[in-house]
Amino acid sequence: MEPDLWQLYKHMYRSRLFEQVVQAIWEQGLISGEMHIGFGEEAIAAGIVCQLKEGDAMALDHRGTPPLLMRGIEPTLLLREFLGRPDGLCGGMGGHMHLFSSEHLSASSGIVGSSGPAGAGFALAAQHLRPGTLAIAFFGEGATNQGMLLESMNLAVAWQLPLIFVCKDDQWSITTRSASVTGGQLVERAKGFGLHAVEVDGTDVEAVWRSAGEAMERARDGGGPTFLLAHCVHIEGHFLGFTLFRAGRDPIKEMVPLIGPLLRSATKWKGGSSQEKMRSLTDIATRARDALQEQTLKEKDPLVRARQKLISDRDRLEALETEVSREIQDVKEAALKD
Repeated sequence: MEPDLWQLYKHMYRSRLFEQVVQAIWEQGLISGEMHIGFGEEAIAAGIVCQLKEGDAMALDHRGTPPLLMRGIEPTLLLREFLGRPDGLCGGMGGHMHLFSSEHLSASSGIVGSSGPAGAGFALAAQHLRPGTLAIAFFGEGATNQGMLLESMNLAVAWQLPLIFVCKDDQWSITTRSASVTGGQLVERAKGFGLHAVEVDGTDVEAVWRSAGEAMERARDGGGPTFLLAHCVHIEGHFLGFTLFRAGRDPIKEMVPLIGPLLRSATKWKGGSSQEKMRSLTDIATRARDALQEQTLKEKDPLVRARQKLISDRDRLEALETEVSREIQDVKEAALKD
């Protein structure tokens, strides 16, 4: 079945607007703690989640809002949860990272790599209790060095579980280049376990749809697990208020308060040599520049790419966006109501 780009874009646009509301409320100080936004991952979520059927399960990481929205979780419940309200999805106790819905067979966790064993458990249950159903495990490429995720891949192959490992690769593990801490190629690593492995452009929702659809068909037919490496971007960095992005966007404002401490540290005789200290300062500046340049390119924004394909029918597109905008505004008002 060919993807319906209009429906996929609607889910992506709805997720983006909802998280923009979350961002605004977080910046007002009404949501406590870190906030990991899914800007840039919408095509991966839509291309996969929109193909799930009743009885399928999702194991999510700390960036689970887009998949949960697209799976059908009531957005007002999510927003109230983020606000710590007792009438939120998890009674205000889970925040945005630790969410659970038994109705939707979906659970998220802030523990890096934990979606692997959770997904394997969901898939094992599907195999024995709901034949023909499957599980999805979402995680970032930084999690691929976690032992529990690798052990889950091994068991998934050994037991031929109906599980799809979805690796969302933006090439950054928070502020560290992923390639600098990861040996080899992830697709080849997955194949080493005997996994069927596929690489896809995670900013192209139609490409994700087709690759995920093939993996799902294999899983439902008893063909075992798949490793799907989807390349993407994180438009707001690892979390809202991301240090490297702040420094890259407004270096004067962000760096002026740090110049004094950095210079004092660089000129102290203790520690490394002056050359080593200068290399460290240069590395910080380079990382800020590279992260901002790579993650915020418009041509890598999945919504921009999808919208460009629909722009020829401008009236329909604007009507869709107006409808979604009104819904999300109503969600915001309802969630903030006392």
